[in-house]
Amino acid sequence: MSDTTTGRPVGLGHVRLGPVRLGLIGSGWIGAFHAQSIALRVPGAELVAVADPVPGAAERVAEPLGVTQTYLDAADLIANPDIDGVVISSPAFTHTGLVVAAAEAGKAIFVEKPMALTLDDADRAIAAAAAAGVPLQVGFNRRFSTDFAAANRVVAAGKVGTPQLLRSLTRDPGLANPGAIKPWTIFNETLIHDFDTLNWFNAGATPVEVVALADALVAPDFKDGGLLDTAVVTIRYDNGALAVAEANFQASYGYDVRGEVFGSEGMVTAGDVRATTMRFFDSEGEQSETTRLNIDLFHQAYTDELVSFVEAVRTGVVVGATGDDARAALVLALAARASIETGAVVRLAADGAVA
Repeated sequence: MSDTTTGRPVGLGHVRLGPVRLGLIGSGWIGAFHAQSIALRVPGAELVAVADPVPGAAERVAEPLGVTQTYLDAADLIANPDIDGVVISSPAFTHTGLVVAAAEAGKAIFVEKPMALTLDDADRAIAAAAAAGVPLQVGFNRRFSTDFAAANRVVAAGKVGTPQLLRSLTRDPGLANPGAIKPWTIFNETLIHDFDTLNWFNAGATPVEVVALADALVAPDFKDGGLLDTAVVTIRYDNGALAVAEANFQASYGYDVRGEVFGSEGMVTAGDVRATTMRFFDSEGEQSETTRLNIDLFHQAYTDELVSFVEAVRTGVVVGATGDDARAALVLALAARASIETGAVVRLAADGAVA
């Protein structure tokens, strides 16, 4: 077993020969879905415990799945000696502290994006996992989506030639409560997926310049409170490639996530807003069913990333996004924010800091 960053052997002596025993921290929308995946859809995994600081929240997720151990304090779950790994799906601002605590307890870690909100915290999380010799996987699910993974293989095989133009977009199907959206969410929690996708598609290249435009076009009355619901970010990489990431919080037609790489020898695309390839034609034209929920659009990808995590617990090898990948995506999120704040092109230093 080896550390995925250093190649050093790692020890997970507490891992059982039987099912990999996981604890879930955070039982909100995606946490509840992860709980169901672990309990019902991930071979070789067992959901042992759920923690959530809201009274009754952990029980609402755990009891229907036959899970009897619930906690209000995540520290109690992390201290449970029967747990091999933790799945962290709590609010973003808690992620780094929980990653560090889990690493220090010798637990393998799966953490939802973003792993951290500052580069210092990202470095702290990466260092804690490396020091403990535990796997650290981050929830960038597009890497496990069949079409995005296939597109990545095409690019990695050199079939599009040298990447020249890249594009990744996220359009959410609805903004139900604009007042609940925290400032900079569009970069830290939405476009963070697109930043990871662009880095993944353009593997081996380093971003050197970022410029962003953003506004509250869906809910303009909330702009003074810090809401940005529409954004376009342009990135220049050191291999000359230019990339665009865009997001909007209200696509009336459904959940729309797509990617594209155009190169010197061809182009590859991924993603389709249509739920199926069925097309219906009538007097009003052509119609297709569309996807409305992230857990529908990426149902299998969400499951497969946890299947991969269970394998990482057993072997120590992370196949999905690593802590370093999460840091690289965060570099772009922070640069986009800096560009909005200054109205200027942001140039990046070698370590990803704003130059």
